[in-house]
Amino acid sequence: MLVKSLEFKHQNGQKVKVIEIPVLEKTNSYHFMLGIRLQSFLTRIYENPKPLNVYSFKDYLKKVLKWHDYEQLFKTEFLKYNA
Repeated sequence: MLVKSLEFKHQNGQKVKVIEIPVLEKTNSYHFMLGIRLQSFLTRIYENPKPLNVYSFKDYLKKVLKWHDYEQLFKTEFLKYNA
């Protein structure tokens, strides 16, 4: 899975980095839901008066999504014979 990171300056001037943001195709059924979750996550960080330097979006999704949806989003293909 392809992931990206986002870096921005907080209103107090501190740099904040959000890592492990999955990149999905527009046809994926989780694309819209992921965009809404990312927007709410960034709003929560921006409203926090003393944010951390680095946040993991993947860990946030693990807390807020149902486990079935989380597994479908981050499912990994197992390679046969370690190929």
